[in-house]
Amino acid sequence: MPKNSEKELISLKEEINSMWKLVLSQVQKCKQAYLTGNVVLAHEVVVREKSVNSFELSIDIGSENYIALFTPVAMDLRWIISMIKISATLERIADFADGIARHVIEDNSDLVPESVKDDLKIEAMFDAVISMLSDSYVALETENTKISGKILQKDDIVDKLYQDGRRYLAEYIQKEPAKGSSILNTFLTLRKIERIGDHCCNIVEEIVFYIDAKVLKHSKAKNKISRLETESEVGTQE
Repeated sequence: MPKNSEKELISLKEEINSMWKLVLSQVQKCKQAYLTGNVVLAHEVVVREKSVNSFELSIDIGSENYIALFTPVAMDLRWIISMIKISATLERIADFADGIARHVIEDNSDLVPESVKDDLKIEAMFDAVISMLSDSYVALETENTKISGKILQKDDIVDKLYQDGRRYLAEYIQKEPAKGSSILNTFLTLRKIERIGDHCCNIVEEIVFYIDAKVLKHSKAKNKISRLETESEVGTQE
């Protein structure tokens, strides 16, 4: 591979890594801001959203230039395609973190009783998606897709907590109609966390495509997990 090509790839990898770490930090901070009602921290998340957008634009431009200059093939081409999609997905995750932070700033999330937040297990939902995002980063860095199934399984946990939370809030708003606005904003927060989990699954799909040249998109989550675990067992036996 030409030296210039290697330099471009290294530069792009560094940008992806920096963007990933920033987005992970955004989700961690919006969690803390939401659970504690920390408006100052929420403002920090909103301000840093612009940096995430800048990373996405820079990665798009760098990837397009790399394709135009070096016409990559095979694994290098899969890497570029996957990184373009992953950077866009990371930007969407950051958008959800920004939206949650704005709930803290604008929507008086502190009016929701702590007991309700505990019953909804919002902290557990946050922890699950943060773990998914962090583990996905590790999978990419180590080029290890064997942990993909475990990451996808965590999304099942997030989905169940979201569905349970939706039913809980539907009942709660009937008992406390005066708190309707706060309850609605709480539901929107649950929805944003659930969507972060979905986007983490999309990232996993792109990592598997890049490393194993397998397409998981549009498959049911259970089928993805079963397929990954089966292939892992076969590989061990071989």
